[in-house]
Amino acid sequence: MFSISQTSHANKAAHYDDLLQQARSLIGDESDFIANAANFSSLVYHSLPELNWAGFYFFDGRELVVGPFQGKPACVRIALGRGVCGTAAQTRRTQVVPDVEAFPGHIACDSASRSEIVVPLVASDGTLIGVWDVDSPVPNRFDDEDALGMEALCTAFVALAWSKRAS
Repeated sequence: MFSISQTSHANKAAHYDDLLQQARSLIGDESDFIANAANFSSLVYHSLPELNWAGFYFFDGRELVVGPFQGKPACVRIALGRGVCGTAAQTRRTQVVPDVEAFPGHIACDSASRSEIVVPLVASDGTLIGVWDVDSPVPNRFDDEDALGMEALCTAFVALAWSKRAS
C-alpha cells in the first residue's frame, strides 16, 4: 500500500499538491460552509493512508466544538490551551505530535490514536475559526512535510469556504 508518510519528498509534495487541487475543485463552487467542511474531511480522510480521524473543531467564541469529521465519535468540546487542538488554537501554530502519549494534557478521544497533527484555522482578519485535526494509529506518522501540506490545504479551505460561507 502506498504510504505518504514513507515516500520521498518529491512524491509526498506531489501527493499533497494533487490533494490541494482536488480540494479546490470539490469546494470551489459551493457556498455552504458545513457542506464544504464535510466534503473536505472526507476527501482528506480517504486520500491519505494511516489515518483514523480527520476533521474540524470550530471556535464558538469560548471553546472548540466538534464539526464535520470522518472517524469514530469524538470529544465534543475542547477548551483553548487544552490538549493538542486547544494548544494549536491558543498558540495559532501547527502542532505535529509524533507520540500523543508524550504530549502534556493530550485528550484521548480515540485510544487507538498514536500521532496527531493540528493546524489552526485563522481568517484573513485574524479571527480564529477553529482547527483542522488529523489523527493516526501509527506513531511518528506526521512530519514537517505533512505540516506544509496540511497548512496549504487549510489555507485553501479558509480562502474558499470561510470567505463565501452562507450566512
